[in-house]
Amino acid sequence: MYYKIQTNKDFETATSDLEKCVIDGGFGVMHIHNIGNTLRSKGVEFAENCNVLEVCNPKIAAQVMAQDMQLNMALPCRISVYTQNGDTFIGMIKPEKMLSSLSDSDELKTIALAVEQTLMQMIDNAK
Repeated sequence: MYYKIQTNKDFETATSDLEKCVIDGGFGVMHIHNIGNTLRSKGVEFAENCNVLEVCNPKIAAQVMAQDMQLNMALPCRISVYTQNGDTFIGMIKPEKMLSSLSDSDELKTIALAVEQTLMQMIDNAK
């Protein structure tokens, strides 16, 4: 269900490199949620770092929603960069697995698998 890799890069470098790989891969970064900073700003003790990049390819998103508008709730795709016990990871929930639980459409599964392979390549490239 998950795809994640460990990187030797520090958290900030991994985030920056992933953002570049997303753009180079034909997707856009719609927003970066710094969950660690958000939690800390609310007074929550949280030692780790976590950035969630919302990434999207508009043409693919339009294809998905043309098939099933309800799937807008699963968009955009999310890739996380996070630390855990001093290590840095980059990962995501696999789109094909997630979409399979939301739709029986073979066409949407094909689209999700292609997106999944592209996102995995972006993550590998950012390593």
